[in-house]
Amino acid sequence: MKIEVAAMAGTLESSDVQITIEPAEQGLSLSISSSVLGQYGRQIKRVVLDTLEGLGVRHGRVTVVDKGALDCTIRARVTCAVYRSAGITHSIPWGEVPVNDPSR
Repeated sequence: MKIEVAAMAGTLESSDVQITIEPAEQGLSLSISSSVLGQYGRQIKRVVLDTLEGLGVRHGRVTVVDKGALDCTIRARVTCAVYRSAGITHSIPWGEVPVNDPSR
């Protein structure tokens, strides 16, 4: 899936995450800000990158501002931001998004 325009999903409320995604010419760049970065930074990064991979996103700038979100919330926010960026607003296959998640 191609990132067409800048899009955002999520809030800065406790237990949520705000994802901003923007078009980029080459590759993926990821910036993560979190009060629990030391404990969960690698997991946050893995969930974001696995979700992007499952959606077929190869290029983009992603900014993550985490406020203690669970993995399922991170996946939902990334998916929403990608769909918004690609202009997909109808018939979203929420339950069908392939994600490399060994805990499933």
